[in-house]
Amino acid sequence: MTFAAVQILRAAAALMVAWHHARHEVGLMAGRGAGPALDSATLLPWWGGVDLFFVISGFVIVHAGGRLAGRPGARVRFLAHRVARVVPLYWLVSLLYLALALTRPDLLGEAAALARDSSALVASFLFWPAARPDGTIQPLYGLGWTLNYEALFYVLFAAGLGLGRRGAVAWLCGTLTVLVAVGALVPGLPVPLRFWSNPIVLEFAAGAGLALAYRAGFRPALPVRIALAVLGVLGLVLAARVLAGLGEADGGLRPLLVGGPAILLVAAALGPARDVAQVVRLPSPMRGLIGLGDASYALYLVHPFALRLVREGLLRFGLAPALHPWGSMTLMLAVSVAASLAIHRRVERPLTRALRKRLDPGAP
Repeated sequence: MTFAAVQILRAAAALMVAWHHARHEVGLMAGRGAGPALDSATLLPWWGGVDLFFVISGFVIVHAGGRLAGRPGARVRFLAHRVARVVPLYWLVSLLYLALALTRPDLLGEAAALARDSSALVASFLFWPAARPDGTIQPLYGLGWTLNYEALFYVLFAAGLGLGRRGAVAWLCGTLTVLVAVGALVPGLPVPLRFWSNPIVLEFAAGAGLALAYRAGFRPALPVRIALAVLGVLGLVLAARVLAGLGEADGGLRPLLVGGPAILLVAAALGPARDVAQVVRLPSPMRGLIGLGDASYALYLVHPFALRLVREGLLRFGLAPALHPWGSMTLMLAVSVAASLAIHRRVERPLTRALRKRLDPGAP
């Protein structure tokens, strides 16, 4: 069964992050004489696609993975499925990034220094938070910071599976709340605890709560869902305006200003689940967005390579001034989507199936 609206939200979240980074790329192009720089003010906080991902992840994992709760070997099976889903593509793009860091360090800036730091590399591939020389807590492939949070979420939820679905969610939410409280009250925490105690982790808890509510019968009527969606979008617009004045969304401000609207959007997506036959009957644009939702993980991981490839191509062939900025950004996004769909079908899905079968031979 598929939550069509949730899949569309996954596509939207990945597109938001890609658009955010495309804005950065055209800014670099402007610095190289390709045209004027973009205004820093935006309609939406495009980087908030990450927050939307976190809420969706909390919902999906509890709704789908919670069926293992209380079963023999539930923890091992759950983590095996998560490893098969997350690790192969992330390791592949990290290895590609490592190769670039070793052969063309001039392209990657300070991140290239991590390529020769064995402890940083091990931490990067094992989803363990580690600080860069400038103090930023990021792995070799910078986008992996979100996966370090995802890994924490998976481990905590797996640890509670012996308590049943509700017990696992209670354990998860309680632990995340304690972590955030410790981070707020105790200075000088070790790097991993300082990273994990960021209030952004509460967005996973919110998604988990929505999953329990859905299983308990929460099915908002269509007018309510539309109202929730409108409020969610308006909340993001308001967040962009507020943050334009503040400059940053640190601490509890981010889950409040951006995570709150993300929760409303996910709640708005909780309509009836659809089987394959129902999905096939949907209009083509919706089916396309659902397909992109399936490929959203690939889009998230692959788009930086596509964006930079397009940027360098436009500059090298002298096309940047004619397209800058919106044409350049649209082309960057189109190439990113095309690449992610191809990689999802040809690389990600086969690797996931193969590893899942190896780690859990009894899986359907």
